[in-house]
Amino acid sequence: MKLSDRKKKILQLVVDDYISTAQPVSSKSITEKYMKDISSATVRSELAGLEELGFLSQLHTSSGRVPSVEAYKLYVSELMDKSKLTVKEVGVIKEAFKGHADNLESVVQNAVRVISELTDYTSIGYTSHSKNEKIVKIDMFRYKSSQALLLIVTENTLIRDKFITIPEEMTEAQFDEAKELMTRLFVGKEFGEVVELEEIVTEEFQSYREIFDSVMSAISDYLEKKSDGVIIDGEGKILKHPEYSDSEKVKNFLSVVASKNKLAGLLQNDSDNIEINIKIGGEGDKEMPSDCSLVTATYSVSGVKIGTYGVIGPLRMDYQKVVSVLEGVGQILEDILNNKK
Repeated sequence: MKLSDRKKKILQLVVDDYISTAQPVSSKSITEKYMKDISSATVRSELAGLEELGFLSQLHTSSGRVPSVEAYKLYVSELMDKSKLTVKEVGVIKEAFKGHADNLESVVQNAVRVISELTDYTSIGYTSHSKNEKIVKIDMFRYKSSQALLLIVTENTLIRDKFITIPEEMTEAQFDEAKELMTRLFVGKEFGEVVELEEIVTEEFQSYREIFDSVMSAISDYLEKKSDGVIIDGEGKILKHPEYSDSEKVKNFLSVVASKNKLAGLLQNDSDNIEINIKIGGEGDKEMPSDCSLVTATYSVSGVKIGTYGVIGPLRMDYQKVVSVLEGVGQILEDILNNKK
């Protein structure tokens, strides 16, 4: 059934008011605050109609109404007003990235931190481990006679390091020769191309097979371990919201944010645009508690996806604020990183 303009307006007011106050919304409060030219009886009738359609519910017969999951879905898709960041908030975002644009790991951490700071919700970030990342530098540093530190730098200036095993009897000259061979074979290639090199370069690397296997294992681990790219900030902020005075709800929420594998699954996204994605009440995702919502945006620079960031919180989330912060962070972040190219 298509809602009338008045029903849509009243539903928007109910959702806005409930997000703001966390209290059931009555016909009296709507007429007194927002619609003084309409009688309370008329608003009460419209609220009853919205309840019959499944957009509102009453906790008690004498109480006001609260939005349903369907109400929130309609709200974010059609009814929600767009809001802009203040000059102060834009300044906070720019300051968070100042001096960190050359280090993607710092960029990711600061993006998650500033999103949580400005929204006052739990924020999460996921940096993609893409086979399309290109290696710009690869190096080894001998640590012990049988161990070396492997460093891989990608085009996103993201440094990956891992200790690898090397033959104990290897001389320094042989070690240097192995490094030169790695540089010649790997630099300038994408991870996906490197993985496919294994059979082709076996003969060239025959003398250093143990090192080659260790490098390939490190790259495979990086591509497969999705949870390594997950960052979270403000986990305890969920406790600020009255609906989470219920210990069971807190337990369900923490079971998600405590698992980086679960968060990685929630944040995976194939989009290359700053496209806002909103999941309300789980929406069929078994990893999401039914009383939570997740709002995410995927950020890219020069066509290279650098990660997905978002906010996880209660159904009664300030969606206007969250969307404006995610869009603002994305635009400022991409401007800063594009200027560094």
